Amino acid sequence: MSDRYAGKPFLKLLESYVLDAIGHLDPAADAALRAMEPHYRTLFGATGSWREIVVGRMQFQDGMQGAIREVWQSGRVRFREANGREPDPMEFTRVFIDSKFPH
Repeated sequence: MSDRYAGKPFLKLLESYVLDAIGHLDPAADAALRAMEPHYRTLFGATGSWREIVVGRMQFQDGMQGAIREVWQSGRVRFREANGREPDPMEFTRVFIDSKFPH
């Protein structure tokens, strides 16, 4: 099995942004991302927080986190009805990114 992030350092930030939007970014992960911001600024030639780096690189419009959250919430209801259990936030994040932002 290949490493999803091999050669794709931005992908982890994008996944974290989606997890944050749906309310499932672990506080420890957020703290680690914030601690890495100076590295991300250098790596991606950007300024701002890790969230602002994602927004800038992806050219997201205002309200993107709310739009992602809306997709999660409506899909969550359908998933629960069809499967009798809660969806996995990480799986949603992977599928969402792979379908909306092919990498």
